[in-house]
Amino acid sequence: MVLESWKHRVSQLKRETYAVYLAYRDPRTPWYAKILGALVVGYAFSPIDLVPDVVPILGYLDDLILVPLGIFLALKIIPPAVLDECREQAGQVVGQGEPTNWAAAVVIAIIWLLSAIAVALILYRVLHG
Repeated sequence: MVLESWKHRVSQLKRETYAVYLAYRDPRTPWYAKILGALVVGYAFSPIDLVPDVVPILGYLDDLILVPLGIFLALKIIPPAVLDECREQAGQVVGQGEPTNWAAAVVIAIIWLLSAIAVALILYRVLHG
């Protein structure tokens, strides 16, 4: 019973995420909702996480907290008429597979690369005084 409840919630989150994606592309959506929607959707559909899932606990917390919180906030600022249309379209599309945002993946990969370089430079300075 609990597993079915989780599966339903995950399915609902995917549909809502795709609805936000459709809404941020809609010309009737205000610019601030477009920006938030693009950021949230880019992160949610990115094949690379800001905190990788292999990091104990924190790897999944970003997915369990950041994505739903971002979707919740985006849904609050998207006009209701736009959101209703996008939810209907999303319901049809989500069953066909999960979209992937490779541009967001590249941005996150660059963030990780720059972070690794910064850590390496700090370690080098600390160890070689």
